[in-house]
Amino acid sequence: MQDFEFFSPTHFVFGRNAEQKAGTMLAERGASKVLVHFGGNSARANGTLDSVEESLKEAGVDFIELGGVRPNPEIGLVREAVDLCKKEGVDWVLAVGGGSVIDSAKAVALGVRYGGDVWDFFGTGKDPESVLPIAVVLTIPAAGSEGSPNTVISNDELGRKTGYGRPMLRPQLAFMNPELTFTLPPYQSAAGMVDMFAHLLERFFDDLGAVPVTDNLCLSLMKTIRAEAPRVMAEPDNYDARANIMWAGMLCHNGVAGVGRHTDWATHGLEHELSALNPQITHGAGLAVMFPAWMEYVYPENPARLIQYGAEVFGLTPTGDTDADVYNAIDETRSFFASLGMPTSLEELGVFEDDIESMIPTLLENKGEPFGSFMKLSMDDAREIYRLAL
Repeated sequence: MQDFEFFSPTHFVFGRNAEQKAGTMLAERGASKVLVHFGGNSARANGTLDSVEESLKEAGVDFIELGGVRPNPEIGLVREAVDLCKKEGVDWVLAVGGGSVIDSAKAVALGVRYGGDVWDFFGTGKDPESVLPIAVVLTIPAAGSEGSPNTVISNDELGRKTGYGRPMLRPQLAFMNPELTFTLPPYQSAAGMVDMFAHLLERFFDDLGAVPVTDNLCLSLMKTIRAEAPRVMAEPDNYDARANIMWAGMLCHNGVAGVGRHTDWATHGLEHELSALNPQITHGAGLAVMFPAWMEYVYPENPARLIQYGAEVFGLTPTGDTDADVYNAIDETRSFFASLGMPTSLEELGVFEDDIESMIPTLLENKGEPFGSFMKLSMDDAREIYRLAL
């Protein structure tokens, strides 16, 4: 168990009609003018946005809107939102959506009290002096951004997708109503569940080996996701299945499942280059392809860890043949993702051999060399993992 600090200030409001409490609770915290930040038309069409804004009106909280957040949110809209917030005197940012919207809202909160370009934080890793407070109405369980200190933003001009994290960026309020997820498209639900599962894999596989308290948290959450994911796909309006997945997604990435560990994050780095190459690639879909390839490449560093994972999460019985047991665990992982409708190769995502070299410079810029914890990876290692994923 390594030394750590853990801070989680988020007040979670979970359950039916949770979003209708947003106005009252923001007013109690002194909000006077809120930026309601969202993605596309679905937030309006399904009534969520209207419900949230009605709660703000009833509580006497003024607000302005800015939609248009895309998957893999881009710095251009963040800059537009920062300028709008400064002009309008906004004092809270309220994200209504999933991880992309929340990440964009966090970047906006970074920029409003800063005198320079908000990309400075992502480009240099500098610390903010202060940020606007953030609230979230979660509609897509996946990234866990509703409880995390992290945001990931793309810069199309530079061809980069870069993460940034500071404790100040943890939302102060998160409203989580599983009913809001009933109408999600199946592909989006599936990609979200792969994303949260991948957050646990990044924590479970590092160079420390056993840290029983976090090991068991990770394994329990992975088993829960594996059990509930088929129910979500078969019964999209199953409240209990959706509730378990929604809460699991937060626990997967608020940090508690990784304390005392180094954690890895190589695979997320590899995937970020895919969705920087083509922003239409869904993050979870890219992870579904990259994680089995990463496992196949790095397992000689600690095959027992892969075998333990296969036994605990998929119920595999070790045979004594190390390589066979490892590959059984990898095959089960790939099959689980595929059973949800996720791709199994880069070619399915429109990424080919010729694209690999174009991703290496920004991977090096974002991750440095070596990167990863379970196995220290070079850019040559990254090339080979991409080839395994083809």
